[in-house]
Amino acid sequence: MWKSRNKTELIIEVWEKLDCENVGAVEIEAIEIAVADVFGKSAVESPMKIARLLADEGAELRHSEIMELYIARASDRPYDAAFENLIETADMRSALRSIRQMENLRRKFESEDDREGLRKLRTEGIAEKERKLAASKRGSAESAEIAEWLNIWLKSPEVFETWIKLRLASGDFKSKFGEDLKL
Repeated sequence: MWKSRNKTELIIEVWEKLDCENVGAVEIEAIEIAVADVFGKSAVESPMKIARLLADEGAELRHSEIMELYIARASDRPYDAAFENLIETADMRSALRSIRQMENLRRKFESEDDREGLRKLRTEGIAEKERKLAASKRGSAESAEIAEWLNIWLKSPEVFETWIKLRLASGDFKSKFGEDLKL
């Protein structure tokens, strides 16, 4: 039905098909449905991004409607704040700090019996481990080390603190990285 080859073109195509000069919540929702149908639900952009794209194309925006839609959607994402800037693995110190923050969050979710939070946390951890493994294949020993840390935490979060203390004190670690990370 749609002729567009990418998401941006589809958003514009749907807006043109709606034949409206100004855009509000109803139009944004129609565009979201079309994008989800063609590219999948995960491809749907926030109402603000869609509105900005359409404004760049000349659409007049009904700002209050779009803002209300955005706020309603934001309240449907209870995990955004907890996961924002959670994982930083540019170096070993930040990676260790991040894994500790992830563990604190895991304990919180576990105490609240929040299965969705636990699932999302595990998914984020696995994704970061995969990114580090990919970097290690390009020759980064530090990335390989961080990937191993994430792997240990993912498999046995309860023992990670004990394991990391032993790992950082090991001769192997010191010979590879020549540094003593302070805990």
